[in-house]
Amino acid sequence: MVPVGVEIKETEVADEDFEEMKGFVRDYLAASVESEEDGGRMRWYPWHSADYRFNHILNVVDLAAEIAEAEGADVDVVRVAALFHDVAKLEAEQDVHAEAGARVAREYLRSRGNYPESFIEEVCSAVVDHSYTGDLADVPLESRCLIEADVLDKVGANGAVLMLLRMGYESRTHMDSAKMVDRVLDRGHDHTDRVVSDTAESIAHQRIKRVRWLREWLEEEVSRMDSDGVTER
Repeated sequence: MVPVGVEIKETEVADEDFEEMKGFVRDYLAASVESEEDGGRMRWYPWHSADYRFNHILNVVDLAAEIAEAEGADVDVVRVAALFHDVAKLEAEQDVHAEAGARVAREYLRSRGNYPESFIEEVCSAVVDHSYTGDLADVPLESRCLIEADVLDKVGANGAVLMLLRMGYESRTHMDSAKMVDRVLDRGHDHTDRVVSDTAESIAHQRIKRVRWLREWLEEEVSRMDSDGVTER
């Protein structure tokens, strides 16, 4: 028998409820962009759009759930926190977007469904923690899973493609591509040094290996094009 006054933690989030949350986050991001004045700070590049931000969020949800399951964290807390972690990214300043996202998550979870307050607070705490830049050994397991997933989305093929897309906006040519991919590798190594779980470290190494292959192929092909006189530096 459960003692009187002890809250029973029923944290399972049904699939249909999670899909409804996804729809809310997608619509919230879209509304944030629509409410901006022309030339708003988040309209400089396509990866600052609502579509990109929502795609990033879904990537983080998948990564965070994988890490949480392997590391023994509360998967429901991690998945929901991952879904809301950047919900306020397009309307709040960078240094306060985590706290703003937690407020949105708290209001949503309290007004929809019958989630225990302990669950809501764990979710919101992880959302706030996701912008933490210190030692990941100092944060709760669920927060750590979210942070690791967030940084890993910037590593690998996805990060390389985003960096190459950036070249067009900076009027660079394909001959700078290897240098741009080097930035992704450097960032990948930095993130790998930061993660602490075996699962996240394994994912990071796999993703870095893919970028190394791309870097080698680019260097070989761009050099050959140059030596064959097809392009000039």
